[in-house]
Amino acid sequence: MRVDGHAGEGIMTAETDARPATISRVAELAGVSRATVSRVMNGSSTVAPHLAEKVRAAAATLNYQPSVLARSLAVGRTATIALVVPDLANPMFQDVLRSLSHAAATQGHRLLVADSEENVAEEGLIALEARRRCDGLVLCAPRMTDAELAALAPQLAPFVLVNREAPDLSVPSVNVDYAAGIRDLVSHLVGLGHRTVAYLAGPPTSSSNKLRLSTLRGYAAAGRLKLVEHECGATFSDGHAVAGRLIDDDCTAVIAYNDLVAFGALSGLHELGVSVPQEISVAGFDDIPFAQYTTPPLTTASVPPSEVGERAWQRLWSLLNGQQPEADVRFRPRLVVRGSTGPAAGST
Repeated sequence: MRVDGHAGEGIMTAETDARPATISRVAELAGVSRATVSRVMNGSSTVAPHLAEKVRAAAATLNYQPSVLARSLAVGRTATIALVVPDLANPMFQDVLRSLSHAAATQGHRLLVADSEENVAEEGLIALEARRRCDGLVLCAPRMTDAELAALAPQLAPFVLVNREAPDLSVPSVNVDYAAGIRDLVSHLVGLGHRTVAYLAGPPTSSSNKLRLSTLRGYAAAGRLKLVEHECGATFSDGHAVAGRLIDDDCTAVIAYNDLVAFGALSGLHELGVSVPQEISVAGFDDIPFAQYTTPPLTTASVPPSEVGERAWQRLWSLLNGQQPEADVRFRPRLVVRGSTGPAAGST
């Protein structure tokens, strides 16, 4: 309490008032109603500028911070979006997450992340739970069937698809041209004299795996190569586990579902005493940060995950604001040739 001029008359100021800062105190100090304070704090443009300035000055004097939860309830928005991925351990998805988070932050939005851990049965439930906690959703490489996705779509909206197309749903998507990436890898290997190629398949529910596989089968059907298919997966351990089978295939080259699988195959082949690329060439897909540091460095199809995340946010931001999102985008991978591929044995 500060004494101002007259003995015994105490004048309480905002600086000395020990009461907690509330919306009521801000309204009292600014000489406006609580409703006016609420509108100013929520960014409404319906308050006269001079009143809005008084409210902001009073809030600063009292060090008043509006409740995020209360604001969310008032405006019907949480300023939060969610990203659902099938495997957060994959650096490819981590890069999408990072770029999506940075892009959303430019508009004051936070990011929740949910990992379905390749559990198709739980993926839909996880997506629904994430959507209930936020304003919008980015589904990255969802594994659920088209029918399941269509059934969930009304409850997930607004949402954007990454690495998955759903032309019947009118949902914005950001994709990679996996077929083009496979074509580049095949052309590279065939140019090196390879005629028997093994494919280490990804999760059977992955739409991008289906695109890779159908493209490879097209080459085999046309007589361009002999294709050997191996059920594998999406992780390092999956690639490592299948390495022994490659020796019995009589293949001279391997295309892995992704770089992690290729890393595992490289490790397994090394343990078995198989020289890469002198005996077997190995190629991956994605060009994750470690691909250039393997022994030998990995040939792969490079995908721009930072651009994928940024473009996904642009489309979701449009949906959140009731605007028409930009057209779907499809990135073409870039072939990156490194030391893990070379001429087929006996072709030189």
